[in-house]
Amino acid sequence: MPSVGRTAKRDLRMTTIYVGNLPFSATEQDVKALFERHGKVESVKLINDRETGKPRGFGFVEMSPGEAQGAIQALNGFQLNGRALRVNEAQERAPRPRSGGGPFRR
Repeated sequence: MPSVGRTAKRDLRMTTIYVGNLPFSATEQDVKALFERHGKVESVKLINDRETGKPRGFGFVEMSPGEAQGAIQALNGFQLNGRALRVNEAQERAPRPRSGGGPFRR
């Protein structure tokens, strides 16, 4: 007999939203406040450069599917500090081929 808890948990999937063209000065709190106007924000993750630690100008927001669609429609093209945000549902990253040799390949 299936557990009711498992079924309920499976229905609580979040939608991941890609947010691009962010001003480099934007913080996770700024992005969260912007998206909270359209529903409950589960998480915000802004991406930084591995080498320098500086912001790369994009990030991801997790929201419930219904609220996510409303936020995407409302915020795509929204001006934040003079920059038009690019907001859409995040896509899976295409797998990268592994060359695995590094600088010492022959």
